[in-house]
Amino acid sequence: MTEPTLTGTQPAPAVDEVVAVVRQHAGVSGKGAIAQVSGFVDTGDPLHGPGDDGAVVKLDGARAVVCGEAISPPFVRSDPYGAGVASVLANVNDVAAMGGVPKAIVNTVIGRDADLTEVFRGMSDAARMYDVPIVGGHLTRTESDTSLSAFALGQVRSPLSMAHVRPGQAVMFAACLNGTMRADFPFFTSIEEQSETLARDVRLLAQVADDGLAVAAKDVSMAGALGSLAMLLEFTRHGTHVDLDRMPVPADTDPLRWLIAFPTYAFWLTTPAERAADCAAVFEAHDLVCAQVGEVTEASLLTIGSGGRKATLMDLATETITGLWA
Repeated sequence: MTEPTLTGTQPAPAVDEVVAVVRQHAGVSGKGAIAQVSGFVDTGDPLHGPGDDGAVVKLDGARAVVCGEAISPPFVRSDPYGAGVASVLANVNDVAAMGGVPKAIVNTVIGRDADLTEVFRGMSDAARMYDVPIVGGHLTRTESDTSLSAFALGQVRSPLSMAHVRPGQAVMFAACLNGTMRADFPFFTSIEEQSETLARDVRLLAQVADDGLAVAAKDVSMAGALGSLAMLLEFTRHGTHVDLDRMPVPADTDPLRWLIAFPTYAFWLTTPAERAADCAAVFEAHDLVCAQVGEVTEASLLTIGSGGRKATLMDLATETITGLWA
């Protein structure tokens, strides 16, 4: 497996600073609200219900993945075109993280005509880049603030799920590092750089799933890299030690901001230890980075280390991100 360039071109932050920043990040602390759904739906099986990036639904011999995303209202207000792109991106990434191939997008949009035009332009451009059709939705015109939600349908043969996480598996981080960090929101965008390859790149998750090179995955979203990893681990309550000195970071990017960013293309995977190199090779063959940064442990501690120093980010035996299995 190729040795990655790990900390970009900026100095690595102290591990205690990383812990403080990640734990205070709104994308992590705000996930606790998800626990409310446990009073209304069964959360015992994340593969077929709440917990994973999407839910697998059996359909007469075939299997579908369904998922949905509501886009942050301040982001919709500030950049309706970008919000349109993000609504497709987030759903396609969720389908991919389940080992699925995206097949259709529907949406719910409420807002002003000027915003609606930009939202739909963004969704249309993203749908073209990801090669997934927008097949319908709901539209309401109003003079109040614009809101946007979108939903995806995918097809899956070999589902990836947090329920499959086991001790001894390699913890892999796959990403596109060619992009820029937005100044206004913690989004690392590689849309422009990946525009011609996004449809192919996002389907690599289904390839490694079907080939048995990965068993679980989670896309890096609003919780950032380490928060999303905690979400991947919280159902089984296994832990890992993340070697931050092996963590891929884009050049000229603040490592702390990268660790709480929502990248266009970044995924955690767990894979059988003996297949880690083969898994990495799939992504590296397409000019993406894929590095093993840890190993799933029997113990529940999620720890990080850099430069010989180590700190505990979370103990998943007593702490939770979503609260679904508290």
